[in-house]
Amino acid sequence: MRKANFFLGLLLLLLLFSCKENTKKAGLVLPASAGKINSVAIIIDDVLWNGEIGDTLRKKLAAPVDGLQDEEPLFTINQYSPKIFDASVQLNRNIVVVSKANSNEFKHVENKYASPQNVFYITGHSLKQLIETIELHSQTLASSIKFYEIIENQRQMSASLFNDKRIRATFGCTLLIPSSFSYALLDKKFLWLKKDIPSGNSSLLIYEVPISSLEKQNGYVSNLVRIRDSIGRRYIKGMVDKASMITEESYAPYLSKTKIDDKKSFEVRGTWELENSFMNGPFINYAIKDQKRNRYVVVEGFVYNPSSTKRDMIFELESIIKSLQFVNSKTNGTKIRNKAL
Repeated sequence: MRKANFFLGLLLLLLLFSCKENTKKAGLVLPASAGKINSVAIIIDDVLWNGEIGDTLRKKLAAPVDGLQDEEPLFTINQYSPKIFDASVQLNRNIVVVSKANSNEFKHVENKYASPQNVFYITGHSLKQLIETIELHSQTLASSIKFYEIIENQRQMSASLFNDKRIRATFGCTLLIPSSFSYALLDKKFLWLKKDIPSGNSSLLIYEVPISSLEKQNGYVSNLVRIRDSIGRRYIKGMVDKASMITEESYAPYLSKTKIDDKKSFEVRGTWELENSFMNGPFINYAIKDQKRNRYVVVEGFVYNPSSTKRDMIFELESIIKSLQFVNSKTNGTKIRNKAL
Protein backbone atom coordinates (compact mmCIF):
# COMPACT_ATOMS: atom_id res chain seq x y z
CA MET A 1 0.00 0.00 0.00
CA ARG A 2 2.83 2.38 0.95
CA LYS A 3 4.63 1.50 -2.29
CA ALA A 4 1.48 2.24 -4.25
CA ASN A 5 1.13 5.61 -2.49
CA PHE A 6 4.79 6.35 -3.11
CA PHE A 7 4.53 5.66 -6.86
CA LEU A 8 1.26 7.60 -7.06
CA GLY A 9 2.91 10.59 -5.38
CA LEU A 10 5.92 10.32 -7.70
CA LEU A 11 3.61 10.23 -10.72
CA LEU A 12 1.80 13.34 -9.52
CA LEU A 13 5.10 15.15 -9.01
CA LEU A 14 6.23 14.24 -12.52
CA LEU A 15 2.94 15.43 -13.97
CA LEU A 16 3.18 18.67 -12.01
CA PHE A 17 6.77 19.22 -13.17
CA SER A 18 5.74 18.48 -16.77
CA CYS A 19 2.89 20.99 -16.55
CA LYS A 20 5.23 23.66 -15.21
CA GLU A 21 7.72 23.02 -17.99
CA ASN A 22 4.98 23.25 -20.63
CA THR A 23 3.73 26.46 -19.07
CA LYS A 24 7.22 27.92 -19.21
CA LYS A 25 7.52 26.96 -22.87
CA ALA A 26 4.11 28.43 -23.65
CA GLY A 27 5.06 31.61 -21.83
CA LEU A 28 8.29 32.18 -23.75
CA VAL A 29 8.53 35.68 -25.16
CA LEU A 30 9.31 35.43 -28.87
CA PRO A 31 11.47 38.07 -30.56
CA ALA A 32 9.74 40.66 -32.71
CA SER A 33 9.46 39.70 -36.36
CA ALA A 34 11.08 41.84 -39.03
CA GLY A 35 10.67 42.70 -42.68
CA LYS A 36 9.14 45.38 -44.83
CA ILE A 37 5.42 45.33 -45.54
CA ASN A 38 4.57 42.91 -48.38
CA SER A 39 7.89 41.06 -48.23
CA VAL A 40 8.06 37.25 -48.19
CA ALA A 41 11.00 34.96 -47.45
CA ILE A 42 10.91 31.72 -49.45
CA ILE A 43 13.05 28.87 -48.12
CA ILE A 44 13.72 26.53 -51.01
CA ASP A 45 16.63 24.63 -52.52
CA ASP A 46 18.43 26.63 -55.21
CA VAL A 47 17.85 23.92 -57.83
CA LEU A 48 14.08 23.97 -57.22
CA TRP A 49 14.01 27.78 -57.18
CA ASN A 50 15.76 28.05 -60.53
CA GLY A 51 13.38 25.60 -62.15
CA GLU A 52 9.66 25.07 -62.71
CA ILE A 53 8.86 25.18 -58.99
CA GLY A 54 10.37 28.65 -58.66
CA ASP A 55 8.57 29.81 -61.80
CA THR A 56 5.24 28.67 -60.32
CA LEU A 57 5.90 30.45 -57.01
CA ARG A 58 6.90 33.67 -58.75
CA LYS A 59 3.83 33.50 -60.96
CA LYS A 60 1.57 33.28 -57.89
CA LEU A 61 3.32 35.52 -55.35
CA ALA A 62 4.87 38.11 -57.67
CA ALA A 63 1.89 38.57 -59.99
CA PRO A 64 1.23 42.21 -61.06
CA VAL A 65 -1.00 44.22 -58.70
CA ASP A 66 -4.32 45.19 -60.29
CA GLY A 67 -4.91 48.88 -60.96
CA LEU A 68 -1.30 50.07 -61.30
CA GLN A 69 -0.09 51.53 -64.61
CA ASP A 70 3.35 49.95 -64.22
CA GLU A 71 3.80 46.32 -63.27
CA GLU A 72 4.62 45.91 -59.58
CA PRO A 73 4.65 42.52 -57.83
CA LEU A 74 2.04 41.50 -55.29
CA PHE A 75 4.86 40.67 -52.84
CA THR A 76 8.59 41.31 -52.75
CA ILE A 77 10.19 37.86 -52.69
CA ASN A 78 13.53 36.97 -51.09
CA GLN A 79 14.75 33.42 -51.65
CA TYR A 80 17.02 31.59 -49.18
CA SER A 81 18.58 28.16 -49.37
CA PRO A 82 17.64 25.83 -46.47
CA LYS A 83 21.38 25.73 -45.68
CA ILE A 84 21.27 29.39 -44.57
CA PHE A 85 17.88 29.30 -42.83
CA ASP A 86 19.46 30.74 -39.70
CA ALA A 87 18.18 32.87 -36.81
CA SER A 88 18.24 36.11 -38.79
CA VAL A 89 16.17 34.65 -41.64
CA GLN A 90 13.78 33.10 -39.13
CA LEU A 91 12.81 36.58 -37.93
CA ASN A 92 10.99 37.31 -41.19
CA ARG A 93 7.30 38.01 -40.70
CA ASN A 94 6.23 35.91 -43.71
CA ILE A 95 8.04 32.67 -44.46
CA VAL A 96 7.20 30.03 -47.07
CA VAL A 97 9.13 26.75 -46.76
CA VAL A 98 9.02 24.58 -49.89
CA SER A 99 10.56 21.10 -50.01
CA LYS A 100 10.17 17.58 -51.34
CA ALA A 101 8.75 15.09 -48.84
CA ASN A 102 6.84 11.80 -48.66
CA SER A 103 3.47 13.57 -48.45
CA ASN A 104 1.71 16.40 -50.27
CA GLU A 105 0.89 19.03 -47.69
CA PHE A 106 0.08 22.70 -47.18
CA LYS A 107 0.37 23.84 -43.57
CA HIS A 108 0.17 27.23 -41.83
CA VAL A 109 1.89 27.85 -38.47
CA GLU A 110 1.68 31.13 -36.58
CA ASN A 111 4.49 32.64 -34.48
CA LYS A 112 6.95 29.75 -34.80
CA TYR A 113 10.18 31.74 -34.51
CA ALA A 114 9.00 35.32 -33.90
CA SER A 115 5.85 37.36 -33.38
CA PRO A 116 3.80 38.28 -35.30
CA GLN A 117 4.75 35.71 -37.89
CA ASN A 118 3.22 33.34 -40.43
CA VAL A 119 5.11 30.30 -41.66
CA PHE A 120 3.68 28.25 -44.53
CA TYR A 121 4.95 24.76 -45.36
CA ILE A 122 4.47 23.31 -48.84
CA THR A 123 5.63 19.76 -49.54
CA GLY A 124 5.24 17.27 -52.37
CA HIS A 125 6.53 13.79 -53.18
CA SER A 126 7.65 14.79 -56.68
CA LEU A 127 8.13 17.96 -58.70
CA LYS A 128 4.74 17.44 -60.33
CA GLN A 129 3.01 17.01 -56.97
CA LEU A 130 4.82 20.03 -55.55
CA ILE A 131 3.52 22.17 -58.42
CA GLU A 132 0.02 20.76 -57.96
CA THR A 133 0.11 21.60 -54.23
CA ILE A 134 1.29 25.14 -54.94
CA GLU A 135 -1.39 25.61 -57.59
CA LEU A 136 -4.09 24.22 -55.32
CA HIS A 137 -3.26 26.44 -52.34
CA SER A 138 -1.76 29.54 -54.01
CA GLN A 139 -4.89 31.66 -53.62
CA THR A 140 -5.16 30.79 -49.92
CA LEU A 141 -1.44 31.49 -49.48
CA ALA A 142 -1.54 34.92 -51.15
CA SER A 143 -4.78 36.04 -49.52
CA SER A 144 -3.57 34.89 -46.07
CA ILE A 145 -0.31 36.83 -46.37
CA LYS A 146 -2.17 39.93 -47.55
CA PHE A 147 -4.74 39.64 -44.74
CA TYR A 148 -2.06 39.52 -42.06
CA GLU A 149 -0.01 42.26 -43.74
CA ILE A 150 -3.02 44.59 -43.55
CA ILE A 151 -3.32 43.82 -39.83
CA GLU A 152 0.41 44.50 -39.39
CA ASN A 153 0.14 47.74 -41.36
CA GLN A 154 -2.76 48.86 -39.16
CA ARG A 155 -0.74 47.96 -36.06
CA GLN A 156 2.21 50.05 -37.21
CA MET A 157 -0.04 52.99 -38.12
CA SER A 158 -1.62 52.90 -34.66
CA ALA A 159 1.65 54.01 -33.07
CA SER A 160 0.73 57.59 -34.04
CA LEU A 161 -2.84 58.24 -35.13
CA PHE A 162 -4.61 61.17 -36.73
CA ASN A 163 -7.56 62.51 -34.71
CA ASP A 164 -10.61 61.32 -36.65
CA LYS A 165 -13.15 63.17 -34.48
CA ARG A 166 -14.40 65.16 -37.50
CA ILE A 167 -14.90 61.94 -39.49
CA ARG A 168 -16.92 60.36 -36.67
CA ALA A 169 -19.06 63.46 -36.33
CA THR A 170 -19.68 63.87 -40.08
CA PHE A 171 -20.06 60.28 -41.26
CA GLY A 172 -20.62 58.23 -38.12
CA CYS A 173 -17.57 56.03 -38.66
CA THR A 174 -14.00 55.78 -37.46
CA LEU A 175 -10.76 55.06 -39.37
CA LEU A 176 -7.21 54.25 -38.34
CA ILE A 177 -5.30 57.05 -40.11
CA PRO A 178 -1.60 57.83 -39.51
CA SER A 179 -0.81 61.24 -38.02
CA SER A 180 1.20 62.03 -41.18
CA PHE A 181 -2.13 62.89 -42.86
CA SER A 182 -3.84 66.26 -42.50
CA TYR A 183 -7.01 67.86 -43.86
CA ALA A 184 -6.67 69.35 -47.34
CA LEU A 185 -10.34 70.29 -47.72
CA LEU A 186 -13.38 70.26 -45.46
CA ASP A 187 -16.96 70.54 -46.66
CA LYS A 188 -20.30 69.69 -45.11
CA LYS A 189 -20.39 66.13 -46.44
CA PHE A 190 -16.96 65.81 -48.03
CA LEU A 191 -13.50 65.40 -46.47
CA TRP A 192 -10.11 65.31 -48.22
CA LEU A 193 -7.05 64.21 -46.27
CA LYS A 194 -3.56 64.32 -47.70
CA LYS A 195 -0.04 63.12 -46.89
CA ASP A 196 2.91 64.74 -48.65
CA ILE A 197 6.12 62.86 -49.41
CA PRO A 198 9.24 64.14 -51.24
CA SER A 199 8.23 62.54 -54.55
CA GLY A 200 4.45 63.05 -54.42
CA ASN A 201 1.48 62.54 -52.12
CA SER A 202 -1.28 60.21 -50.92
CA SER A 203 -4.90 61.28 -50.51
CA LEU A 204 -8.06 60.02 -48.84
CA LEU A 205 -11.54 61.18 -49.88
CA ILE A 206 -14.63 60.51 -47.77
CA TYR A 207 -18.19 61.24 -48.85
CA GLU A 208 -21.61 59.57 -48.99
CA VAL A 209 -24.20 58.94 -51.68
CA PRO A 210 -27.76 57.53 -51.61
CA ILE A 211 -28.04 53.79 -52.17
CA SER A 212 -30.11 54.36 -55.30
CA SER A 213 -27.35 56.38 -56.98
CA LEU A 214 -25.00 53.37 -57.07
CA GLU A 215 -27.60 50.68 -57.70
CA LYS A 216 -29.13 52.09 -60.88
CA GLN A 217 -29.50 49.92 -63.96
CA ASN A 218 -26.37 51.33 -65.66
CA GLY A 219 -24.18 49.04 -63.58
CA TYR A 220 -22.08 49.66 -60.51
CA VAL A 221 -18.82 50.60 -62.28
CA SER A 222 -20.55 53.09 -64.61
CA ASN A 223 -22.37 54.68 -61.69
CA LEU A 224 -19.21 54.87 -59.62
CA VAL A 225 -17.21 56.48 -62.45
CA ARG A 226 -19.97 59.04 -62.96
CA ILE A 227 -20.08 59.89 -59.25
CA ARG A 228 -16.30 60.03 -58.69
CA ASP A 229 -15.85 62.21 -61.80
CA SER A 230 -18.48 64.64 -60.50
CA ILE A 231 -16.67 64.71 -57.13
CA GLY A 232 -13.38 65.35 -58.92
CA ARG A 233 -14.80 68.20 -60.97
CA ARG A 234 -16.19 69.82 -57.85
CA TYR A 235 -13.34 69.38 -55.39
CA ILE A 236 -10.09 68.02 -56.93
CA LYS A 237 -8.52 70.54 -59.28
CA GLY A 238 -5.03 71.13 -60.64
CA MET A 239 -2.99 74.31 -60.57
CA VAL A 240 -3.17 74.88 -64.34
CA ASP A 241 -6.52 75.95 -65.83
CA LYS A 242 -8.23 74.41 -62.79
CA ALA A 243 -8.22 71.01 -64.53
CA SER A 244 -10.29 68.40 -62.68
CA MET A 245 -9.46 64.85 -61.63
CA ILE A 246 -11.38 62.23 -63.63
CA THR A 247 -11.25 58.47 -64.16
CA GLU A 248 -8.80 57.57 -66.92
CA GLU A 249 -10.70 55.88 -69.75
CA SER A 250 -7.78 53.90 -71.18
CA TYR A 251 -7.59 51.66 -68.07
CA ALA A 252 -10.75 49.66 -67.33
CA PRO A 253 -11.41 49.64 -63.55
CA TYR A 254 -11.27 46.36 -61.62
CA LEU A 255 -14.41 45.59 -59.59
CA SER A 256 -14.75 43.10 -56.74
CA LYS A 257 -17.16 42.50 -53.87
CA THR A 258 -15.99 42.45 -50.27
CA LYS A 259 -17.10 43.28 -46.74
CA ILE A 260 -15.97 46.08 -44.45
CA ASP A 261 -17.22 46.14 -40.86
CA ASP A 262 -19.40 43.16 -41.87
CA LYS A 263 -21.26 45.30 -44.40
CA LYS A 264 -21.65 44.69 -48.11
CA SER A 265 -18.99 46.69 -49.95
CA PHE A 266 -17.62 47.18 -53.44
CA GLU A 267 -13.93 47.61 -54.23
CA VAL A 268 -12.87 49.35 -57.44
CA ARG A 269 -9.26 49.82 -58.55
CA GLY A 270 -8.35 52.02 -61.46
CA THR A 271 -6.39 55.01 -62.67
CA TRP A 272 -7.14 58.71 -62.31
CA GLU A 273 -5.87 61.56 -64.46
CA LEU A 274 -5.95 65.33 -64.42
CA GLU A 275 -7.77 66.68 -67.46
CA ASN A 276 -5.47 68.13 -70.12
CA SER A 277 -2.44 67.21 -68.04
CA PHE A 278 0.19 64.49 -67.72
CA MET A 279 -0.60 63.99 -64.03
CA ASN A 280 -2.11 60.60 -63.19
CA GLY A 281 -1.89 57.69 -60.79
CA PRO A 282 -3.75 54.74 -59.26
CA PHE A 283 -6.81 54.89 -57.04
CA ILE A 284 -8.63 52.41 -54.81
CA ASN A 285 -12.27 53.09 -54.06
CA TYR A 286 -14.57 51.40 -51.52
CA ALA A 287 -18.31 51.94 -51.23
CA ILE A 288 -19.66 50.54 -47.93
CA LYS A 289 -23.41 49.99 -47.77
CA ASP A 290 -25.12 51.47 -44.71
CA GLN A 291 -28.66 50.16 -45.06
CA LYS A 292 -29.90 51.81 -41.84
CA ARG A 293 -29.14 55.28 -43.20
CA ASN A 294 -29.95 54.51 -46.85
CA ARG A 295 -26.47 55.41 -48.05
CA TYR A 296 -23.11 54.22 -49.25
CA VAL A 297 -20.14 55.68 -47.43
CA VAL A 298 -17.45 56.08 -50.10
CA VAL A 299 -13.81 56.14 -49.06
CA GLU A 300 -11.23 56.51 -51.81
CA GLY A 301 -7.47 56.61 -51.74
CA PHE A 302 -5.39 57.87 -54.62
CA VAL A 303 -1.68 58.35 -55.16
CA TYR A 304 0.53 60.73 -57.10
CA ASN A 305 4.11 59.49 -57.17
CA PRO A 306 5.43 59.79 -60.73
CA SER A 307 9.07 58.96 -60.06
CA SER A 308 8.69 55.96 -57.78
CA THR A 309 6.71 52.79 -57.08
CA LYS A 310 3.14 53.01 -55.83
CA ARG A 311 2.25 49.53 -54.56
CA ASP A 312 2.98 50.14 -50.89
CA MET A 313 1.36 53.58 -50.93
CA ILE A 314 -1.87 52.08 -52.29
CA PHE A 315 -1.56 49.24 -49.77
CA GLU A 316 -1.34 51.74 -46.92
CA LEU A 317 -4.51 53.44 -48.16
CA GLU A 318 -6.22 50.05 -48.43
CA SER A 319 -5.22 49.25 -44.84
CA ILE A 320 -6.65 52.56 -43.66
CA ILE A 321 -9.96 52.07 -45.48
CA LYS A 322 -10.36 48.48 -44.29
CA SER A 323 -10.10 49.70 -40.68
CA LEU A 324 -13.42 51.55 -41.08
CA GLN A 325 -16.05 50.82 -38.47
CA PHE A 326 -19.41 52.48 -37.99
CA VAL A 327 -19.92 54.16 -34.63
CA ASN A 328 -23.11 53.68 -32.63
CA SER A 329 -24.32 56.60 -30.56
CA LYS A 330 -23.46 54.61 -27.41
CA THR A 331 -20.10 53.35 -28.67
CA ASN A 332 -16.76 54.87 -27.83
CA GLY A 333 -14.42 55.32 -30.79
CA THR A 334 -11.37 54.23 -28.79
CA LYS A 335 -12.98 50.86 -28.02
CA ILE A 336 -13.67 50.37 -31.72
CA ARG A 337 -10.03 51.04 -32.58
CA ASN A 338 -8.84 48.53 -30.02
CA LYS A 339 -11.27 45.96 -31.41
CA ALA A 340 -10.01 46.57 -34.94
CA LEU A 341 -6.47 45.70 -33.88
